[in-house]
Amino acid sequence: MSRKMTRRARPIVGLMLASAMFCAGGVAVVAAPAPQAHAVSMSEYQAKVSNHAKLKSQLAGVSSDLADTILQLADLNDNQIPAAVEAAESAQQAAEQAQSLAEATTQRLQAAQQDKANLEEQIKQTGSDYDDAKAAVAQLARESFHGSSTSDVLDFVTDSTTADDFVNKMQSQAAVTRSESNAATDAANELNTSMNRKDRLGAIEQKITQLKEQADQQAASAQQAASEASAKQTALQKLRDEGTVKREKLESQKSQLTTQSAKEAADIVAMKSQIDSWNNQYNNSNNAAVNPNNNQQQSRPNNNTNYNPAPAPAPAPAPTPNNNNSGGAGGMNYAVPGNCPAGSGYCYGHNTGNTVGGAAYPSRQCTLWAYLRRSQLSLPVGSYMGNGADWANTARGLGYLVNNTPHVGAAMVFARGQSVGGHWTADWQYGHVAVVERVNADGSVLISEGGTGFATFPAWETISNAGAYQYVHY
Repeated sequence: MSRKMTRRARPIVGLMLASAMFCAGGVAVVAAPAPQAHAVSMSEYQAKVSNHAKLKSQLAGVSSDLADTILQLADLNDNQIPAAVEAAESAQQAAEQAQSLAEATTQRLQAAQQDKANLEEQIKQTGSDYDDAKAAVAQLARESFHGSSTSDVLDFVTDSTTADDFVNKMQSQAAVTRSESNAATDAANELNTSMNRKDRLGAIEQKITQLKEQADQQAASAQQAASEASAKQTALQKLRDEGTVKREKLESQKSQLTTQSAKEAADIVAMKSQIDSWNNQYNNSNNAAVNPNNNQQQSRPNNNTNYNPAPAPAPAPAPTPNNNNSGGAGGMNYAVPGNCPAGSGYCYGHNTGNTVGGAAYPSRQCTLWAYLRRSQLSLPVGSYMGNGADWANTARGLGYLVNNTPHVGAAMVFARGQSVGGHWTADWQYGHVAVVERVNADGSVLISEGGTGFATFPAWETISNAGAYQYVHY
């Protein structure tokens, strides 16, 4: 139900933050856990310092104003926004737990109030001294005598171990009646359940008073937690708005950059910010795909996918791939965006496999994002490409070009259990799929990707050993 990967020790990269799922609920009075501070390891700290130093060196000779804009946007991408996302998620989880606890206590209060109403009605009918516990045990004795539940109550009522023994001890109806009465009294006393209705009514009223106080306290706690969660979300949005302003400023000043290293650094920083902006749009969109069956990568259609991210910045040129495709497509034009209309069933000389749009892919999964992003770039993509690891073979069968050379817009396929730079491993059952956003000068690729294992949808990361993966092109 995530992008399906197994993590090892890994520095935090971009927007990929660990997420906690499946919290158990309860009815005890427990305060919602406070968000824990994220402990940054030495390797993570060193990686951040190294990345910052590399970025500064790439910006040598750039005007201080533009360099500061790039560095500030990079800090928002890599540090401030991820921390704010983590804080907002923790606050939201705490609010949901507090609300759940308050609702559970309210339900218990309502049940106690109903018990009180029922008991008051019984008192009106048969009086306050009627002993329900004794009557219940006596009924068990009667049922056992008539064979309805002998094995359960023979020993309890008469110390009998067999039906014959029980019958021998019950030679007459009078004996049965005496046994019922004595057994009921002894059992009720021994189990501490003998309480007349007046006493039980008092106990219920006392419990109602306690539950009312508890429910009021928990409702107040839930309201406070919800307020804190809202504040965290507002703070996160403020940072994202700041990132948008800085990204737009950067885009307007890119022409001032003269060195290739500075241009690449600016492109990477801007693209990371753009990917987070898509995540924000997705979360705010009521038209995003919703599928309750998130335990699989590919699901049947729900006809509910309608999401169009904002246009991406112009991609950097990519190297020409080696065409070792077994599917037979040739003469490919590697400029993007492509020229396949959204939802095309036939494009670039082959069947795209697009029959129901992206509705066949579960919400937030890597497969859904790959479909959405490819569609945005006007590149062909199918509705039933399978799990992440299946995309290469499915694409070959449909006639797509598939090889080991990345280019912008290609679907990057991670095999089942494939190790990625020693940092994480693609899920052994589903694999993973992402979309190439940029091919960097050092041969690494910047990718966007989905998956509920990420804090955001989409997320991003840079993969260094790009030649180890398969890429679905046109």
